[in-house]
Amino acid sequence: MSKVPLTRRGAQKLQEELTRLKTVDRPRIIQAIADARAHGDLKENAEYHAAREQQSFAEGRIKEIEGKLSNANIIDVASVDAGGKVVFGATVDLCDEDSGEELSYQIVGEDEADIKQNQISVGSPIARALIGKSAGDVATVIAPGGERTLEIIDVRYE
Repeated sequence: MSKVPLTRRGAQKLQEELTRLKTVDRPRIIQAIADARAHGDLKENAEYHAAREQQSFAEGRIKEIEGKLSNANIIDVASVDAGGKVVFGATVDLCDEDSGEELSYQIVGEDEADIKQNQISVGSPIARALIGKSAGDVATVIAPGGERTLEIIDVRYE
């Protein structure tokens, strides 16, 4: 399996979730299963089945996070100096030439992408169009909603 890029912040969030799952959620679920078993017949015990389902979900998520972290290429964005070019981890200030709207996106790994936080996946159409360009360049993005023309105003590594 190839290494997947992940920002240091993204890796930290995954590590925090993993710690919470192992130290808080897992013991709580084990206790819920024990409590449900104490109620007797397991065939018709909804509490037991719900707790087992929670356990299955939590264990699956633990394995998923451990796999992601073991295959991650963690990149410290603050130490990146790409000479003003748009690279993984960069924050890019843009101007949509069609609408005049100003946008700002950070290019992150697929697991970190959150459009509400202005973080877009490195595999998204916008990020693919921006990678390798510099401030002052114009990128044409072919997106599901149609073609967009974006001018790069600034590139930051923070």
